[in-house]
Amino acid sequence: MSFRDEEAVGRDLQKPFLHTGSWYKMGSRTSSTMGSSAQVMRDGAVSVLFCVLVAALGPIQFGFTCGYSSPTQEAIIKDLKLSLSEFSVFGSLSNVGAMVGAIASGQIAEYIGRKGVPVYIAEIAPQNMRGSLGSVNQLSVTIGIMLAYLLGLFVNWRVLAILGILPCTVLIPGLFFIPESPRWLAKMGMTDEFETSLQVLRGFDTDISLEVQEIKRSVASSGKRVTIRFADLKRKRYWFPLTIGIGLLALQQLSGINGVLFYATIIFQNAGIQSSSAATVGLGAIQVIATGITTWLVDKSGRRLLLIISSSLMTVSLLVVSVAFYLEGVVSADSHLQNILATVSVVGLVVMVIGFSLGLGPIPWLIMSEILPVNIKSLAGSVATMTNWLTAWGITMTANLLLSWSSGGTFTIYMVVTAFTVFFTALWVPETKGRTLEEIQSSFR
Repeated sequence: MSFRDEEAVGRDLQKPFLHTGSWYKMGSRTSSTMGSSAQVMRDGAVSVLFCVLVAALGPIQFGFTCGYSSPTQEAIIKDLKLSLSEFSVFGSLSNVGAMVGAIASGQIAEYIGRKGVPVYIAEIAPQNMRGSLGSVNQLSVTIGIMLAYLLGLFVNWRVLAILGILPCTVLIPGLFFIPESPRWLAKMGMTDEFETSLQVLRGFDTDISLEVQEIKRSVASSGKRVTIRFADLKRKRYWFPLTIGIGLLALQQLSGINGVLFYATIIFQNAGIQSSSAATVGLGAIQVIATGITTWLVDKSGRRLLLIISSSLMTVSLLVVSVAFYLEGVVSADSHLQNILATVSVVGLVVMVIGFSLGLGPIPWLIMSEILPVNIKSLAGSVATMTNWLTAWGITMTANLLLSWSSGGTFTIYMVVTAFTVFFTALWVPETKGRTLEEIQSSFR
């Protein structure tokens, strides 16, 4: 791929930029004349933050969908006369939709750009903010889940379904007012738009020459080819990053988190909690807070350490929950010990969700967006995402049935998975904090 020299780029930046649906009319690096849309985005941090907030509406929408089945399970089963198995199919349908979307999204992202897909945030974020901003995706999912839990206390399941479309009504028009990923533009050979987009994202007073050259070097070897084949993923140089990305996303779901979040109200009822709906809302709020803390920590303590702490905490809490449920089955229903065990199981579930939110929730998505090379990111990201949602579908499909079989046994299975995740992370997952995307991806070569 050939790129124009720096002087030519300086002249080209004076051309209008229409790729994102807004006009960014710019002069040179030191003096620029901007349209109204660019004036709003003059400061780099404000620009990136605005883009992230718009992109975050998609995960909020999905989180709302994930949380929908928990507060509505009893009412839907009663109104539609569904069996437990039939409701499990209903509860898992969002994961089926996510799987179908994952299959198509990679190639679509190659043709129309990264906006609206998870890798977008990682590709536009500055190096020192990439961890925090990349974690916003999972934070937004937890906000959506909590909103579904909370609104489910006040409205019936039909009204709740209608309220769930609101984030998308803002997201869709918002996508027209954010710039495309500079790395995608560079990969596609759109030199004018590439530099303009990066300048908008970093601020018009920022010297972007070093980042421009680094991105150029990264994409120069990949060319402009749009169609990526599965055969390309078989190259030995990609095995390690693919194993890490796909492995973490599969283990994330095999931990049983979606089974807990989708059916939290019923789990709390089984544990003997009378105000199970209120407890579910509290669980959702705690998850948002814990994920918010991770968003702040991830660029300070690093990805790998948080993953190990997260998985270890989940393993211990799941062990406590499984023991509590086993003991509940052998003690008298009206004994004081039964109430203690119910409290222990609830606290254990809360700690499990906190542990998940501290690492295993947001970080696998972030690491996937960091370690996959730009030339295979679309297809490899689709495969990893499809694996994640296929696993999530299996968990949500079987969680209710497993819980009716044995609550203690169910959480024991999940505990074994999180224990394996600790070893998987310690042995194979690299630390990506403080490194550019290009440095991370070149290290695998």
